[in-house]
Amino acid sequence: MTSTTDPPDDCSLIAASLTDPERFAALFRRHAPAIQRYVTRRIGPHAADDVVAETFLIAFRRRAAFRAEASGALPWLYGIATNVVRRHHRTELRQLRLLARTGADPVTERFTDQVSAAVSAASVNAELAAGLASLPAAQRDALLLVAWGGLSYEQVAHATGVPLGTVQSRISRARQRLRAGLRPSATVADAVLRPVATQGDFR
Repeated sequence: MTSTTDPPDDCSLIAASLTDPERFAALFRRHAPAIQRYVTRRIGPHAADDVVAETFLIAFRRRAAFRAEASGALPWLYGIATNVVRRHHRTELRQLRLLARTGADPVTERFTDQVSAAVSAASVNAELAAGLASLPAAQRDALLLVAWGGLSYEQVAHATGVPLGTVQSRISRARQRLRAGLRPSATVADAVLRPVATQGDFR
């Protein structure tokens, strides 16, 4: 039984914000750090603040169309953020090439939590960064929503508005391309692929 003192869930916050817009601020406080980490890792810290702000502005404007799901609003927000990141395609490629050259992760020094710890080993791997830069954008989006966003395949499908089978195919192809381009001994790649691999290898 849910206590009356428990914080409202995402769906309740969004519903309440339709008549009391200020309630949407609680959703921002709850999920902005996760979106910030995801965006910063993809395009670096300089453009991340603007992308995060735009993500939540778009979410606010579209909140009446939000379709509730058991996992809350985070997959929806990741989907919006991913679409905004696509407008920064060149910035993302520059960020990945910077990682490939320097191994400098823009996230781990600014944020220290379980999510960052789980992916930091992979994020600093130069070969992996170069491999991510070489992926088609749709494959990279799907893979990173799972590996860096922590979403399930079903949540990625919901977030991006594409069929589950398409998500499975994109991730499988991305994994194959990455592994083909890495040295057999480059086991650090498993750190970024492990969250994907646990959901099954669809070929």
